[in-house]
Amino acid sequence: MSETTHDGAVAMSAPPASDEGLTPAQRAQKYGLSQSGARPGLPEYVRQLWDRRHFISAFASAKLTAQYSQAKLGQVWQVATPLLNALVYYLIFGLLIGTRKGVPDFVPFLVTGVFIFTFTQSSVMAGTRSISGNLGLVRALHFPRACLPVSFCLMQLQQLLFSMGVLVVILLGFGQIPTWSWLLVIPALTLQFVFNTGLAMVMARLGSKTPDLAQLMPFIMRTWMYASGVMFSIDLILKGKHVPAFVEVLLNANPAAVYIDLMRFALIDSFTHDKLPPHVWAFAGGWALLMGVVGFVYFWKAEERYGRG
Repeated sequence: MSETTHDGAVAMSAPPASDEGLTPAQRAQKYGLSQSGARPGLPEYVRQLWDRRHFISAFASAKLTAQYSQAKLGQVWQVATPLLNALVYYLIFGLLIGTRKGVPDFVPFLVTGVFIFTFTQSSVMAGTRSISGNLGLVRALHFPRACLPVSFCLMQLQQLLFSMGVLVVILLGFGQIPTWSWLLVIPALTLQFVFNTGLAMVMARLGSKTPDLAQLMPFIMRTWMYASGVMFSIDLILKGKHVPAFVEVLLNANPAAVYIDLMRFALIDSFTHDKLPPHVWAFAGGWALLMGVVGFVYFWKAEERYGRG
């Protein structure tokens, strides 16, 4: 390259360094560029998520309020829906099929099972759609995408707390007396919430790339419900039947059944310690820790891909 000096002489200057042969990463490093929307490290991602805790809480509350805004009964449906489900299950399983036989306090037993399983079911269903159903928000704003599945699980927890008020009335109406064991509801629900959130994150990542998964999930969740002892006692169903040992272990270690059993043990006098699977608290804590960590890391690894394509 040449240029003319002030006295008319022609001076030669070195040509600019060529980018030929450089990889995109090397070019970005050369010019000081960084990837837009790059995934932060895991500790930084946790910090960003904590910084958005007020957004998560407000988003969950807003979604819960808006969920039944078009219905005339409004948020009454938060309680009416699981109660109606419990009534249907009582008529079919309790009366027609006879699963109430041998189960003391069957109505509290059934309603507790329905409410607690609905918490997991709704969290998973909402988590599956949390990214694919909010693409406008994902593409418009920069925030940790984990805020969405966490918000939806928090929304389901808030909805469950409304239902718990009705559950307490039912328990009292059927002769259950509040005892110190009712305080076990707090750690049981905390562990279930962590488990639900981890599972919702797994489903959020899968659902973001396969929207049709949301159509399949009701069938999967219904099958899971029938295997979780919601409408019957797993103990009584297995009694006298020669089932393989691993099937009994799987049924007792089923996380949904574990959390349901813990809630029944906490709230129902006749559901005593001998009806719990061995090491039930270890199962509950283990499932929460495993699913919480695995689900969070699995979701984080695809952070920069959500909302693209």
